[in-house]
Amino acid sequence: MIVLIAGASHCGKTALAQKLLEKYKYPYLSIDHLKMGLIRSGNTSLTPLSDDDLLTEYLWPVVKEMIKTAIENNQNLIVEGCYIPFDWKNDFGMEYLEDIRCYCLIMSEEYIKSHFDDIKRYSCIIERRKEDDFPLEDALEENARNLQLCKKHGVDYILIDDEYNVDIEL
Repeated sequence: MIVLIAGASHCGKTALAQKLLEKYKYPYLSIDHLKMGLIRSGNTSLTPLSDDDLLTEYLWPVVKEMIKTAIENNQNLIVEGCYIPFDWKNDFGMEYLEDIRCYCLIMSEEYIKSHFDDIKRYSCIIERRKEDDFPLEDALEENARNLQLCKKHGVDYILIDDEYNVDIEL
């Protein structure tokens, strides 16, 4: 089983991946770690602050082949990150799709507005982030855009509307 966890920045993708790792003992791949390894090693001149769309185009071809390899070898894997395209299904035949589940975490406007201090405070609960400037407006815009794209492409999403208690049964 392959579990893809997509979503906006600061929505809890890494926390959910860690929770699933502990519950199911499935390893997980952070696309952010792959990205930073490629950037730090000089294998790309793309940057995380200005090239998000280009990073998806750069990283996804590698990640999708890793997913295919895991399926072909009957291995379980959780893949989490912002760089999973909403049309990801187009890159897999039926022999792969039956083994992939994708969930996009979406925070509602009300949740973001009423919990924004907590969102920022818990952004480092699993991974150590450098202080980042993450404005409320960006969080609102990115989550609203992701919800529209999930609906457009038929991606399953988990709406975080009341409290953050996200879990997935596999």
